[in-house]
Amino acid sequence: MINSMTGFATAAGSTPNGRWSWEIKTVNAKGLDVRLRVPPGFDAVEIEARRMIGARLARGSCHATLGIVREAPATQVRINMTVLRALMRELDAITVPPTIRSASLDGILSLRGVIETVDAAPDEAGLETLRGESLVGLDQALISLSAMRASEGKTLLPVLEERLDAIARLTQTADKAPQRQAAAVRDKLAHSVAGLSERFQLDPDRLYQEALILAAKADVREELDRLAAHTGAARDLLAANGAVGRRLDFLAQELAREANTFCAKANDAALTAIGLELRVEIEQFREQVQNIE
Repeated sequence: MINSMTGFATAAGSTPNGRWSWEIKTVNAKGLDVRLRVPPGFDAVEIEARRMIGARLARGSCHATLGIVREAPATQVRINMTVLRALMRELDAITVPPTIRSASLDGILSLRGVIETVDAAPDEAGLETLRGESLVGLDQALISLSAMRASEGKTLLPVLEERLDAIARLTQTADKAPQRQAAAVRDKLAHSVAGLSERFQLDPDRLYQEALILAAKADVREELDRLAAHTGAARDLLAANGAVGRRLDFLAQELAREANTFCAKANDAALTAIGLELRVEIEQFREQVQNIE
């Protein structure tokens, strides 16, 4: 079954230490191009994420972003007893006039340095759990992404098969065209030789030899055989599993080359018209193949 290179998926979750979210999208590319964005402190996640994406995808430009929202660490409040005791000793040594009110506890505690706020130490174990959970979420997102790419590939399959059917049909039509039959070629050569011999007084035997050479060069038997062979190979690839996009693209180029040669060698308007139709069908096939993994 073929897969498309176009897909989109998200996944999100949380732990007691924070929330994580993944957003992944893929588009067409000649190879696998992974562009990954992770927050600071998640370098190890980036390395493993690249490995996981490479194991799931064979082709496509992949943009993956990890979002992290950390829970703010609890702030600890404590009284600096050393400063408070020194302050109390100094206050005891002061004789306070009756007109001045004695120092209150809230006033003392409001003095700079008496109360300190200390951020809690980072929870490394919790952070490691958050990293691990984010990788589990990435696996979930990649499963969803692969399912979407497979679904689109399933939709593209009948379109590609229809184009191949048209190419095969036109190839057979060209092969059975009356203009390619021996009698038709013989009559055309005889008519051309007779006309040239009468008009220019040339040797009929020599003209026949030259005409036969030209007829051999104009024969499209090899092109038709290769068109049929490439069409069959493309059908086999569509029925195979795995990443076949590059090989299908190569076959599409070969089909286009044979169709161009066919048009160049065709010495009849009807055959040329068939060749032009072939080129249209092959180009449409190639356009669709650009999105196959």
